[in-house]
Amino acid sequence: MTSLFVVSDVHGYVADLRQSLAEAGLVDDEARWTGGDAQLWVLGDLVDRGPDGVGAIDLVRSLQQQAPEQVHMLMGNHEALALGYKLFPDTRFGEVWAINGGHESDQDRLTDEHVEWLRGLPVVARHGDYLLMHSDTTDYLEWGDSVDDINATVTSLLADDDAEAHWEVFASLTSRYDFARGDGTRVARDVLGALGGGCIVHGHSIIGTLTGQPSHEIEGPIAYADGLVVAIDGGRYDGGPLLLVELAGA
Repeated sequence: MTSLFVVSDVHGYVADLRQSLAEAGLVDDEARWTGGDAQLWVLGDLVDRGPDGVGAIDLVRSLQQQAPEQVHMLMGNHEALALGYKLFPDTRFGEVWAINGGHESDQDRLTDEHVEWLRGLPVVARHGDYLLMHSDTTDYLEWGDSVDDINATVTSLLADDDAEAHWEVFASLTSRYDFARGDGTRVARDVLGALGGGCIVHGHSIIGTLTGQPSHEIEGPIAYADGLVVAIDGGRYDGGPLLLVELAGA
């Protein structure tokens, strides 16, 4: 059985990511892929808030180049935000980017290659029985009724030089808590019924906001909504751990 690892919301803490991957045997001391046929999914938000967002992007891109069948990346709201500000600096993206922990050093280092890579990132994926997404929202369904349709719609929106289209992607990826409300179990079942899989895995909403704990007390992922949803964002930028999670039964 192939190992499946997920990580989310690195937010510029590239040293933590490198250390976590090394401890799991997925990279060596030189950040070279050593994970064999293990699968690694990064569920968005490499940038903003922390010290080196572009360094985190470069690490993931390097691993993708080394192991293209094993290393995968989804777009988070902070990728959409950083991309929007880079392309449309004189729009509302600028103010919102600054409020949400954007760093000029990251923007200065984003190249045309980075921009092209960001624009082509998928936003949702299926891996075995897992439905992988950055945000705990049903807004994905506004873009299509299958994983492929959703990703194609977002790629099309981000291919245009239309600030409002880019804003739509960012705004939707910022939505949260749809599975944590009173009807969250039903909502999760509806999303799984539409897109497939038996369990949703997401980042975005830090675990402490779902459990009522400070982030420094978080020790691992949590399952909720009758076990249909797993949250993996330990809140690294908020003083919590960067969680690299190995999912069972992959």
